[in-house]
Order: sequence, then C-alpha cells, then structure tokens
Amino acid sequence: MEAYRPSPSAGSTAGLSALLDFDATFFFLPLVTLLGFLLPIIYLFPPVPATKADALQQTHDRLGLGRAESNLRTHNRPAAAAVTPGASAKLQALTIYPVKSCRGIELTRSRVLPTGLEFDRLFTFAQLKSPFSVSSTANAAEKEDGHVWEFITQRQFARLANVKVDLYVPRVEDGTRADKDTGSWIVMRFPWRDLGIRGVLQTIAAKLVRGWYAEAEREFLLPVEFPTKAEIEQRGYEFEKVKIWKDVVTALNLGVDVPEELRSYLGVSNKLGLFRIDPLGLRQVFRCAPRKEEIGYQPTVGFQDAYPLHLMNLGSLQDFDSQVPKDGDLKYLDVRRFRSNLIVTGAPAYDEESWQSIRFTPGASTLTSDASFQVSCRTVRCKLPNVDPATGIRHRVEPDRSLRKIRDVDPGAPKMGCLGVQLCPLFEDAESCETEDLRSWLEVGMTIDVQSRGEHVYIKQ
Repeated sequence: MEAYRPSPSAGSTAGLSALLDFDATFFFLPLVTLLGFLLPIIYLFPPVPATKADALQQTHDRLGLGRAESNLRTHNRPAAAAVTPGASAKLQALTIYPVKSCRGIELTRSRVLPTGLEFDRLFTFAQLKSPFSVSSTANAAEKEDGHVWEFITQRQFARLANVKVDLYVPRVEDGTRADKDTGSWIVMRFPWRDLGIRGVLQTIAAKLVRGWYAEAEREFLLPVEFPTKAEIEQRGYEFEKVKIWKDVVTALNLGVDVPEELRSYLGVSNKLGLFRIDPLGLRQVFRCAPRKEEIGYQPTVGFQDAYPLHLMNLGSLQDFDSQVPKDGDLKYLDVRRFRSNLIVTGAPAYDEESWQSIRFTPGASTLTSDASFQVSCRTVRCKLPNVDPATGIRHRVEPDRSLRKIRDVDPGAPKMGCLGVQLCPLFEDAESCETEDLRSWLEVGMTIDVQSRGEHVYIKQ
C-alpha cells in the first residue's frame, strides 16, 4: 500500500513552510490598522439607537453645569467657607430640582418667581396608598374607596437620588431666553438593563456613548409647559388629588408616561404616579411667611415642602460637619444632601439664622439689578439628608442623629435638628403687578446685603 500513497510535492511543502515562517507581525499590523480606522468611527458615530436627548439637542439647549464646571467642586474644603473681614457673603451656587427628590441641576443664573426659582419642584412622584395593597394596574374604580395618592421622597425610596433630570429649553439665535418658556422638555434617566443578551448590548452601548464607567439607562420624556386640555385628553393624563405633608392639592397625573421599570427600580410596591403642579392650584404659604398686606402678594409653592426657597451657608455646613462622627460610609457631608436652592459662602457659621431680610446685589455677577428676600425661618431637617446624593445609599443614622443632638436650636421645633433657612421672594412692584408677572434674577457671584436681623421661631404645620 505504501507504493500507492502519493508523496507531497516539493512546491506544496515549500508553500506550507513559508506560511509557517511568518511571524506575528504579519497578522498584527493589519489588525491594528483596521482597528485604528474603525475605533474613531465607532467613537464618533457609535452604532447605537438615538435617544430622546439626542433628538432634543438638535433644537434645544440643555440647562445646567457639568461636574467640571460646578461651583461646588471644592465646597468641603475650609477655604470654600472662609470669612474675609469686611467682605460681604456671596452667592456660591444655584440649584433647581424640577422633580422633587430626584437629581438636581446646578445653574449659574436663574429667574426668581413668586414660587421660587424657575423650574423648581414642578413635579413629584407619588404612590397610591390605602389600608390594603394597591396593584400597579389598579383602575379608576379600584382607586376610589380609601385610596389616596401620597408624595414620595428619598426618605422612603433612597434610589430616587439616582434618577437624573435633564432640562432642555428651546435654542434661540441671540442666546437670550423668552420671558416665558414654551417648548421646554425634561428627559428623565434611571439605571436599568434588561435581562439576557439585550441587557449586555445595552451596557455595551452605554459605555460606547458615555465612557467606560457608564451604565445602561432607561429614559422618558416630560413636557415642562403645562399641557392644554386637548393635550391632556390626547395623552391620557388625569387630574387627581395628591397629598404632600398635610396639604392635599389637585394636580395633573402624568403617570402614563412613566415606564413600569422605574417602579421596580425604586422598589415601590404600589401604583406609581408622577404629578405636575397645576399653575392654578398652587399652595399658599402662611406660617412664618409674610402676608400679602406686608409684601403685596401671598407667597405660593409648587411641590416644595413648605417655602419657596431654601438657603444653605457653607460656613454652617462645615462647622456642623466637623462635629458629625464619620465612618466608612460617611467621609464628609456633601451640601447636595440638603437639596438647597441657594448656597452662600463668606458668612460666619449660623449667621444666616439671624437674618430677617436680605438683598442680593450684583457684586461679581453680570446682572445690574438686585433681588430681595424675606428670611422666613430655620429649616427643620428630616432624615432625607442621610441619603448619599451620589449613590442613593442611605446611612444608618447620620447626619440625622447629629442634627437632633447638636442642632436642636429652635424653640418652635424642640428635639428637631435645624440647618439652613427658608426664604420668600420680595418684589418692589408686587402691589401693582399680577402675581404671575413678578420676577427677579439671581446669578452666582452676587453679594449679600443683610437688611435686617432678628430672632426666628419655627411654626409647625
């Protein structure tokens, strides 16, 4: 049989030998060349579906500062709260929270309305509560007897801290904004990936678009402008009563726009709703607030807890922070835990608690007009600041325990911790203008002129 087996030809043997003699460079260089060509294309034009934010960016501008631009990058350093003799305190940062208890948006400038900063606390999430469990698919009839919508915050659902809010306003040619915004949108995003290969692809797409540390997200869109009657009917929105603390207001439920996955992510077992405050159903503020007879209008709020604005002094925060026990889960107190609108620096610790009325003057800002406020009362804190705003993880006891121990300073709120103060806007032309036409402006860099001082005693709701 050996005689009939063909022997390899010299030519084929030589070709195989030559192929085996090629080193790794023969294959490596073409591969590197191909990757060098493809990677920039993939980075610039990632093969992933366009998002709602991508579409809005064609015609709208996103409001807010990025992390690198933030005026709070070094707020926990002693120099950030230093007091200079003879110098006035100044406005260090501005923050709005369009959706209550979700991520905030830091600004350099904001319009001030009778309800507070523009776009602040327009929306709140709520759950349908009753003496018994309410299915997420409950219909209108099932919601009647004993059922009530009740607002939710990070106090119950800490993961709300991870729900991001992006605000888009229409782009205009000259860089200015209309006196009243129309056509603005909110894009809400929360961490979510589906099961299986679909979830893997979502994660890969997120990293291609937003970087290695990005995670897959689900997003949905909300109109900022209050819908017309026709739009309400078309989109399936409903006017319903919602309870916020002891108040019950009628607001517009946009729950049909909220993905079911968000309820799962937050851990809400009941039906989840998302309410938009009705401009005709604002809550009037009394208690420690000034009266219409004094300032020309009665202060109102949307879904703020009690007053239109909240101010935090970095000097006070750093002094309190120095007394709070630290551990592996709490390195320092981020000012964002306290969800303030106005963050000031350059004032002695707790000096703001003696302010009765203040005026922000242009200072180092680009504005040419002032903005005045009545300081209504101290801010009585709940347990919400226990939640880390960067992770949505709740600390077991701090800073709530230290607030109650160290900052039990207001005779009107015994055994409660206080930090920061509440404000109501003042307008010079309040008596001669319609309330909806009242406005002023704030910008980072403005200086603070304390107009009057006095004692504060908190009045409970």
